[in-house]
Amino acid sequence: MFDKLIAKLHDPKKRYVTLETTPGHDAGFKPVIDQIAKLGLADLVDGFSTTDNPLAKLKFNSVIAAMQLQERFKKPVLATMSMRDRNKIALQSDLLGANGINVRAILALTGDPAKISDQPGAKGVFEADSSMLLDIIKCFNAGIDYAGREFGVKPLPIYPFAVSNAYAKRPETLQKKFVKKLEHGALGVITQPVFELENAQMLLELFEKAKKESGRQDATLILGIFPVTRLKTAQFLSAHVPGIHVPKSWLDQLYEAHQQGEKEEEKTGLALSQELFERLLQEHPKIHMMTANRFTLAKKLLA
Repeated sequence: MFDKLIAKLHDPKKRYVTLETTPGHDAGFKPVIDQIAKLGLADLVDGFSTTDNPLAKLKFNSVIAAMQLQERFKKPVLATMSMRDRNKIALQSDLLGANGINVRAILALTGDPAKISDQPGAKGVFEADSSMLLDIIKCFNAGIDYAGREFGVKPLPIYPFAVSNAYAKRPETLQKKFVKKLEHGALGVITQPVFELENAQMLLELFEKAKKESGRQDATLILGIFPVTRLKTAQFLSAHVPGIHVPKSWLDQLYEAHQQGEKEEEKTGLALSQELFERLLQEHPKIHMMTANRFTLAKKLLA
């Protein structure tokens, strides 16, 4: 299962598309799985991901959600693990548990600050950034824990992924971050959403330089895409989310459509998102789609 996904990831000619899922504030993940099944989305993607308490909001466990997705659709799932909520003991324990239930593609995140949590008084752990988790995975793949102690039963291979901003005023800062993630072992680096082909091309150029600098030719950049169908969403991303650039042309077109009504606004946003998705597939067919569980919208693009 995972070998096939990684082979597609590293083959420049193969299409590789994963879809993000966000577990809910519920004691179960079945409603999300059922919606994916109803829409037939598993037939349109190569794999999924599960988020880990994004924005420090309490959600169903990402590893268990990943296991349930894999069991239902027989497709590999990237389970996100955040440094915010775990020290090195808990990280390793969770990795061992995940390995035991065949959740072996791990997306390493530093995590959003605990101060924005919906749980009063919550405190972040943050023993280190996501590089530590990537290093722990390196150790596990060598059959030892982070302290250098050998496992009696060695873990099955773990496939580490990382994330990156999609935009910076000084592009060289993105290259430095790419190099760091590659040096710590990431096989794939998923960017925050891109909204224009030129942005994607810049990221690909920087990533190629980072591969040469780090000596890691076995790593691949995965372009994030977030379909936008509302002016307010595009404006929020542009004004409040660091590391993302929404071009003025998108904002202008969505503004004009907004003046004509909700249906026209949605139609314009979908057309912009569809065109971008198709152009990115032609440029670099390695894409991670984020829709905030708007799976009907995902299907419109994927179909």
